[in-house]
Amino acid sequence: MPSRVRVWLNRTYAENVFFMDQLRRNPSDRAVEIHATHGDADSPVLAAADTADLEPEGLSPAAYVEYALDQCLRRGIDVFVPRLHQAAIVAHRAEFRAAGTALLAPTPEAVAVFEDKATAYEAARSVGVPVPPWWRVRTADELVAAVEELEAAGERACFKPASGAGGVGFRMITRAPFSLTHLSGFPGPYVQLDLVVEALRRAEEPVDWLVMPRLEQPEVSVDCLTGPDNRVRLVVGRTKNGRRRGFTLRERWLAPARLLAEGFGLHYLSNIQFRMHGDRPVLLDVNTRPAGGLHQLSLCGVNAPWAAVQMALGEDPGVIEPPFLGQDYTVVSAPRTLRPVSVPQQRTAQTPLPAVPAPADGVAREAGAPATAPA
Repeated sequence: MPSRVRVWLNRTYAENVFFMDQLRRNPSDRAVEIHATHGDADSPVLAAADTADLEPEGLSPAAYVEYALDQCLRRGIDVFVPRLHQAAIVAHRAEFRAAGTALLAPTPEAVAVFEDKATAYEAARSVGVPVPPWWRVRTADELVAAVEELEAAGERACFKPASGAGGVGFRMITRAPFSLTHLSGFPGPYVQLDLVVEALRRAEEPVDWLVMPRLEQPEVSVDCLTGPDNRVRLVVGRTKNGRRRGFTLRERWLAPARLLAEGFGLHYLSNIQFRMHGDRPVLLDVNTRPAGGLHQLSLCGVNAPWAAVQMALGEDPGVIEPPFLGQDYTVVSAPRTLRPVSVPQQRTAQTPLPAVPAPADGVAREAGAPATAPA
């Protein structure tokens, strides 16, 4: 009987409770135990794990690598899926291998290219992947010049941090003066240009933003599984257009994603996002980690997390073709259990594994934020 596989997810998104569910429900019927660490004691991933630890705060990247190596040795980790401090961790792949742990993460070179969006756009453009027009700005004058150039071309300007994830810091520029209109309803992404310029002139340090046109829907999020040999084993697009979600195998989306994944060493699971600029798809972002919505590929009969773990263990799953494309769907709220107290409980040799909650085909979020799930 094959031995059980021990997988660790460090400070990851709450949606990855479904990543964990899929590992346990793997088609190989292999026993999987999951270790999770997080800085929030009420993170759903801690409740969903078999063992859990609170992560120490304030560690430098180098100190975090030492912490991670210790976790792998003490917990007998076979496969580590790093999100926090991914760049520092993959630079020490040989040390983790010596500890008996495989890293489910890309090469250091790939992480370096894509952790900075400006560098990512330059790299993508160099291999023929279409990118939107963009300006890297650090001062108020640079921001105004970029916005004026976009507006002269009939575009709506927006900006976002040159590095970051999850849409944090994304804003759309408006020249409409601030009024009570902006205080009605829910807060939106629009921000007045004059207020941004004033804030930049008062700031003590420069910012590092990308200014670009507002790209239109649909957004297509392409999930890739790529082997260490730089060959893609799985590539499927997830479409988003308002509430409606679906799947696509159209080459206009998959071909540029495949080109990036194979050309830049995006090994194991990556997620490459596109939106429309005019009548053509352009690159929006590249994530060198599994997407929060990766589990939605289960609606196409695909268990991507398990295929990735197999590959990390040296078991090539071969080319994976979705047996079908799931019907269009939307996301709705769904509850997810937490641990009974705000301190991660630890298994002992005498303590049985906690019961795994009934799987929910959806996306859970951190405590205090809405949970979403495919319906």
